[in-house]
Amino acid sequence: MNREDTCKACEGTGMLSDDEGWQYQCSVCHGDGKYDLADITRSARIMEVDENNRLLD
Repeated sequence: MNREDTCKACEGTGMLSDDEGWQYQCSVCHGDGKYDLADITRSARIMEVDENNRLLD
């Protein structure tokens, strides 16, 4: 994978984790690990959290 196309948020893994270690799909590249034109045109996904600010899927 080209380093310039690698998602900077997840460093190409496609997964992010919060401070408690819970993992979830990267919301920047949508889980594929690369940031390209398709990701730029998609709108942001609003994520829901519980009362402890943990992400809900």
